[in-house]
Amino acid sequence: MSSPIVLAVDGGNSKTDLALVRADGALLAMARGPLSSPHHVGLNGCLRVLEDLLSEAMAAAGLPAAQPVAEVGHVLLAGADLPIEERALQEAIGARGWAARTTVSNDTFAILRAGTDRGWGVAVVCGAGINCVGVAPDGRHVRFPALGTITGDWGGGHDVGLAAVSAAARSEDGRGPKTTLEARVPGHFGLSAPQELAEAIHLGRIPGRRVLELAPVVFAEAQDDAVAAEIVDRLAAEVVALARVALTRLSLAGAPVEVLLGGGLMRAANGRLEDAIAEGLRAVGPQITARVVPDLPIVGAALLGLDDLGGDPAAHARLRRELAVAAGPPDELATTGSTTHV
Repeated sequence: MSSPIVLAVDGGNSKTDLALVRADGALLAMARGPLSSPHHVGLNGCLRVLEDLLSEAMAAAGLPAAQPVAEVGHVLLAGADLPIEERALQEAIGARGWAARTTVSNDTFAILRAGTDRGWGVAVVCGAGINCVGVAPDGRHVRFPALGTITGDWGGGHDVGLAAVSAAARSEDGRGPKTTLEARVPGHFGLSAPQELAEAIHLGRIPGRRVLELAPVVFAEAQDDAVAAEIVDRLAAEVVALARVALTRLSLAGAPVEVLLGGGLMRAANGRLEDAIAEGLRAVGPQITARVVPDLPIVGAALLGLDDLGGDPAAHARLRRELAVAAGPPDELATTGSTTHV
């Protein structure tokens, strides 16, 4: 009898990873493609991305086209934020029959599972956007709508990039303080002045989504530039605010809880951001600490599938090793496409 297979998906605002994993933790194939968040591409667009990646992964793994492909599926998506959205995605993906049992949820759960084996805690994800989930030991959850500015959100890579573009423009025309971002931000795009960059974005010569690329520029300049440092400090404050609310609502502020930080923005960060987050969390509770999760979210999605199959620690360890090799260097702020057969 063949070993059961897990279908794991991490669908983000910048890229999508899909993996097929055997119950013993062996990675059969991994495929990477464009963003699949239904907020950006709609429900049908999301399904098309997932279907194409699944076909690529099945071909790479040498699996027949018969359905279901997997015993269990965990599809974790940015954009599965509201209960109504989760239900619609659950119904649509479940109807495809890719797995005998499929669970669809928000991608924050991927970071939480990738960062801890104990099944509870707080995870804050900073990729293209920002979101947070908290899970108590008794299973209670805290979630946030994470719909952008209309729900009070600030702090994803897009927000940080826009803040840098704005600061550069205000530095150039005198409305704001002088900052090294005035040269560094347009320079990233091969331009010499913020006004040139503004015109290029306005006229569509540079896609607006490319402001995501500016977060590492802000982190680098924050070492010596007060304006860039202020942007980094604001990001730290937003991360702390999300964690504080989750911990307080779950009555965990006095407990020894590790806040798990994930997403491309956190992995690209430097010591200033991490130090500011740690300091802010100490004010929430003396035993609250923070740690950046080195694994990609697809690891968490796959581990949830192995949990469903009763996978042992050896299977978990094997999965982490093989996905780390297949995924390559983590870069959640860029969109790439590839298929890996293992």
